[in-house]
Amino acid sequence: MKNKNVLLIEDNIELQELISNFLKDYNYSCSVYSQPLEALEEFEANHFKYSIVILDLGLPRMDGFDLFKKLKEIKNIPIIISTARDDIGNKIYGFELGADDYLSKPYAPRELVLRIDATLKRYNDSDEIQINDLLIDLNKKRVFLEDHQIEFTKIESEIFFMFIDNLNKVISREDIVNQTSLKDDTKNRTIDMHVSNIRFKINDDSKEARYIKSVWGIGYKFCDNN
Repeated sequence: MKNKNVLLIEDNIELQELISNFLKDYNYSCSVYSQPLEALEEFEANHFKYSIVILDLGLPRMDGFDLFKKLKEIKNIPIIISTARDDIGNKIYGFELGADDYLSKPYAPRELVLRIDATLKRYNDSDEIQINDLLIDLNKKRVFLEDHQIEFTKIESEIFFMFIDNLNKVISREDIVNQTSLKDDTKNRTIDMHVSNIRFKINDDSKEARYIKSVWGIGYKFCDNN
C-alpha cells in the first residue's frame, strides 16, 4: 500500500537526470527540484503523495540542513541525505536531526536504490499504513487525512479499525454490533449513521465511494485498491 514516489532535491542537473532515470528503471516515480524554496512549496502542497526525500545539502539560497528541518515540520517523512559533505561532523549532525541514511558523493546510483529500498522497508514494517490520502497508525489508533488527524468518536474508531483489520472483506452489520461497543443496539439506522459519519470525516462519498462500499443486504467493505 505504500507508494513509491520520491522527492529529489538536487541542484546538479547531470546528477538529477542520472538519479531520476535510474529510479524510474526500478519503478520509482521521481519529482526533481533544484531550488529549495520551490521544493518546499511543492512538499507543503503535496506531501501526502511522497514516500521519501533524497536531499542534497549544498543548495542555493538555503542550507540543506535548514530545508531538512522545514520538511520534517510538515511531515515526518524518511529522508536520505545525498551530499559531497563527507566529514564526520556533518554526518553526525544529519543523523541527530533524524536522517534515515547519509550517502557521500560520489556513489553508484544502484547503491541509492538499495538504500531507498531498505529505508522504505523499515517504514513499511512499522505500524503505519498508507491508503490513498489516509495515513493510519495501527498502534496508536490514529488516522490522518493529509497530515491532519481525524477526530473519531469511540464507536467510529472501533468501526473504522474493524474495517482496516478486514481490508477488502465484506463486514456484516451483525459483525459490527458484535465486535464493537454498540453491543445490543442492532438497529441498522444506528450503524449506518456511524458509518456515514466516518465517510464524512475521511472525505468519502457514498455515491462514488473510494473507501467504504455498501454491500446491499449485508453491510460494508473497506477497499484499498482504488
